[in-house]
Amino acid sequence: MDDLDQQALTEHLRDLRRCLLISLAAVAVCFALSYSFIEEIGVWFFKPLFSVLPDKSSLIFTSYQEAFFFI
Repeated sequence: MDDLDQQALTEHLRDLRRCLLISLAAVAVCFALSYSFIEEIGVWFFKPLFSVLPDKSSLIFTSYQEAFFFI
């Protein structure tokens, strides 16, 4: 623990940069992975809503871009 207290500012910044790059890479990988399963996620997300909708009804989107997320 004493080693962390004795680091110079540049070493702390180097550690911070490394952690931020790893975090950014993890977010990018998880985004790409989840985007590849967007159809299945959308079906899972809307399943409770579709189960309570009356027969022969559909979803109404209030803005143009909302419908494109689940096409």
